[in-house]
Amino acid sequence: MTVTTPTIHLHRGDLPAEVTFHGPIAVDTEAMGLKPHRDRLCLVQISAGDQSAHLVQILPGTPSPNLARLMADPAITKLMHFARFDVAILQHALGITVAPVICTKIASKLVRTFTDRHGLAQLCRELLGVDLSKQQQTSDWGAPELTAEQLAYAASDVLHLHALWAVLEALLHREGRRDLAQACYDFLPARARLDLLGYEDPDIFAHRP
Repeated sequence: MTVTTPTIHLHRGDLPAEVTFHGPIAVDTEAMGLKPHRDRLCLVQISAGDQSAHLVQILPGTPSPNLARLMADPAITKLMHFARFDVAILQHALGITVAPVICTKIASKLVRTFTDRHGLAQLCRELLGVDLSKQQQTSDWGAPELTAEQLAYAASDVLHLHALWAVLEALLHREGRRDLAQACYDFLPARARLDLLGYEDPDIFAHRP
């Protein structure tokens, strides 16, 4: 079997204007923590599913207009894993509405009800036969210079999302839940706004306050 080494492009501050996409893109983010309204967005990873990844290092106080336009482009579908967080932090940091979005974690929870293992590493291993390293998951993503290990880790989170979505979408159709999944995806930008407004806890959809 031939193993293709992925190509990683690092951009500081913004996505270059000459870098364009014409189909669904895989998107992931790295931040200083897991509170979108508190923790700084540090890195945005993008892949067209072609074994290359564009990593945009967000610089404090520096706008990223090209990245913002891409994330808000209604003609470009964004594939994410646990999109609720990524959409919220992108909307907060870039001042946009991120749509349309597809979330592989939601898809997994809708069709793989025989397990509670819906993490990206578990899904890639079980559905694609790909082992992802999570060694850099708790790195300092706000460092001015990111290590080669950090960049490789960050890229790995988007390189397999197209293949993963293809498998999960087939399962959604098989189980008759593709429309339900789409309804969940359409709601994600609003769910992110609720989180940013503090309605994550208590959740307005919960029975008790």
